[in-house]
Amino acid sequence: MTESHYSLTELMTVAAAREIQDGEVVFAGTGLPMLGAMLAQHTHAPDCCIIFEAGTIASQLAHLPMSVGDPRALHGAALAAGLFEVFDYMLQAGKVDVGFLSGAQIDRFGNINSTSIGPYPGQPKVRFSGSGGACDIACLAKRTVIIARHERRRFPQRVDYITSPGWLRGDNSRMKSGLVRGGPSVVVTTMGVLRFHPETKRLFLASYHPGLTARDVARNTSFRLDIQSATQTPTPSSEELHILRDLVDPERVFLR
Repeated sequence: MTESHYSLTELMTVAAAREIQDGEVVFAGTGLPMLGAMLAQHTHAPDCCIIFEAGTIASQLAHLPMSVGDPRALHGAALAAGLFEVFDYMLQAGKVDVGFLSGAQIDRFGNINSTSIGPYPGQPKVRFSGSGGACDIACLAKRTVIIARHERRRFPQRVDYITSPGWLRGDNSRMKSGLVRGGPSVVVTTMGVLRFHPETKRLFLASYHPGLTARDVARNTSFRLDIQSATQTPTPSSEELHILRDLVDPERVFLR
């Protein structure tokens, strides 16, 4: 049963959660990725293993953490370690199935810029925080899920700077560069869900959110976006919304 009243954040969270499969190791960050991972753990993926950058491995979250370093992230965890263990024993060892990422710009091949707008390291117009652990996740996770606000300026033909590599120049360029594992699988935005063509690795529109059209999404994308096969994004079920609102984030820390 679907629910007719839901927020955009709830719709995006549900779309992201549905990308997680049972038994997978999930590298989740603060905010919507946490919501999605918790929702998946409460529904179709009870045995997914959630890990956080601060060092928590295999959390069984009872309360939503405010950040990856929040003590609430330790609830039911198999191990309370540190950055080294998460990035070395889990990520570099190839044990992370899916990692969540975001950024200021995402291009048609899923390359992410979270470094600067404009020439870098010359005279950037805007300077951002940089990679953090995002580049490691983009290079070493088996696949990545990208979360982004959908605006023309955020989806350029080419990013100003590749902070976290996606499919680089498309086709097999990622593997040729030495990145033999992973790559982005989906981009969940405020307007729809975009996926990558299996051969060219170019983004195409898989679905547009209710109230929008495929052309709306295309008009808000700087590069040419294939919309031919797009359908409407499936809406959240009553059960998913109940779990999100009453169990995952009852205090509306991140839900809007």
